[in-house]
Amino acid sequence: MDTVMTDITGILGAFPEEVKFLATQMQDKTEFVIQHLSFTEGKLNGQHVVLAQTGIGKVNASLTTILLIEHFHPKAIVFTGIAGAINPTLAPGDLVIGTTLAHHDYGALTPAGIQRRPTRDPATMQENPIYFPCDTSLINLAQRAGKNLTLEKIKSPQGLRSPKIISGVIVTGDVFVSSEKATQELQKQMHAEATEMEGAAVAQVSYQQHTPFLVIRSMSDNASSTAHADIETFYQVAARNSANLVMAIMAAQGKSKK
Repeated sequence: MDTVMTDITGILGAFPEEVKFLATQMQDKTEFVIQHLSFTEGKLNGQHVVLAQTGIGKVNASLTTILLIEHFHPKAIVFTGIAGAINPTLAPGDLVIGTTLAHHDYGALTPAGIQRRPTRDPATMQENPIYFPCDTSLINLAQRAGKNLTLEKIKSPQGLRSPKIISGVIVTGDVFVSSEKATQELQKQMHAEATEMEGAAVAQVSYQQHTPFLVIRSMSDNASSTAHADIETFYQVAARNSANLVMAIMAAQGKSKK
């Protein structure tokens, strides 16, 4: 049965730091608990939103996304959080606005490595695209919002640096990537800018449920052998920068309605 979308934007993040700042910025908040998961409805920069923490990994992200869609019927879903940089020109704090999302660990494991294959929509048994396209209007809105956004500066060996924002492919897997070899393969084989553990699951559920979506990621590490140490250093500022872009998108969304 088709459902009518509301004027609500769903905002998701995987763990507390990715949603905590946004929760403090919301007004007129109402808490809901659905299947033991918390959803906060309210206003963010004047826009009607529902905020939820998915937990880490693709199954958790899928569960929270479908509950969000079923109970709140959002007009769009935005996922915010941190990621590992695949593009070697990206540094901690830099952001990637997702243009497409793909599972990097779905397919067949062969002697030659993983052969990536499309998922299927269980309702139609039709193949999904390997690369799920983010909503064009949301991408454009995020790009415009990011142009005038002042992000939190990042400590580097050369001193404080201002993060940059790019757009591109984000890949997802149920593994934390901390391998130079793996990052090189993901860049070569999938043209990925960043890797994380939830985005493509949110994208697949949203795609199958005909809900526009966008994934934004701020780099906490470079997905190399130092990733575990780097993420501890940078994840908080990276999460805040991603959340700040979401705030800017909500503000821009309000202006576009006038």
